[in-house]
Amino acid sequence: MARLSFELFESEWAILQAVWECEPCAAPTVQEVLRERKGWAYATVKTLMDRMVRKGLLKTERMRNLYVYRSAVTRAEAQRNELLKTAERAFNGALTPMVQFLIEGKGLSEEDYQYLEHLIQNRKREKATDRKR
Repeated sequence: MARLSFELFESEWAILQAVWECEPCAAPTVQEVLRERKGWAYATVKTLMDRMVRKGLLKTERMRNLYVYRSAVTRAEAQRNELLKTAERAFNGALTPMVQFLIEGKGLSEEDYQYLEHLIQNRKREKATDRKR
């Protein structure tokens, strides 16, 4: 299991995305995906993947003469971790100013606004229901 707080380098994001798409997978499969996207050689991919195993980001198991890799973190865990690290660095850990910045700075469509309102209203209802229990 990966640590709750971890820092992903851009290269590790690339590896994880390929693993999430193909898992369980061998290093040559990941290298094939990343050769097309990044032009990376097998040695680069294998070295990065082995480091990610040591960091607890990937799991590996041996199947005959082949090592098979799986992610040790979900996409949601990685995204949440990155978002919280960004909020910490750029907004002193405060999520509200970060969300405000995103809403005001990015050209959201009316559909985006409606969906965000829907998410907020649903979350408020869930919290109210939880308090009643």
